[in-house]
Amino acid sequence: MTKINLQLDQFKKAVSRLDEVLNQPKTDIVRDSAIQRFEFCLDLSWKTLQTHLKEQGGIIANSPKDTFREAYQNGLIDYSDDWIKLVDLRNETVHPYDETMAENVYRELPQALIRFREIIFSLDKSLR
Repeated sequence: MTKINLQLDQFKKAVSRLDEVLNQPKTDIVRDSAIQRFEFCLDLSWKTLQTHLKEQGGIIANSPKDTFREAYQNGLIDYSDDWIKLVDLRNETVHPYDETMAENVYRELPQALIRFREIIFSLDKSLR
């Protein structure tokens, strides 16, 4: 299995797990689990796109934001400020725990899930 296929498989599993937790009744434990799964998904999303860009076009992107910009410029994702917003949201989660931050992040996760599915669809289509 190629590196991109392995990463995409891992990303799909992580997105499925995020979807699973978002379909649970909200409790503090569910919220915190969803945030952790979002972190995995965001990291896997940009790293999978990064690998695809490098393998398919020799494009080097060294950061999450650069990767999302390159993915847009190369037709892998639609333009949306959501990509940069998701990276910023992810960056918020590494700061000391704050209840308000956790609630704010949790509210954004359904939209993040939609975006992650867009990446999966695009990469599946591109790799056929």
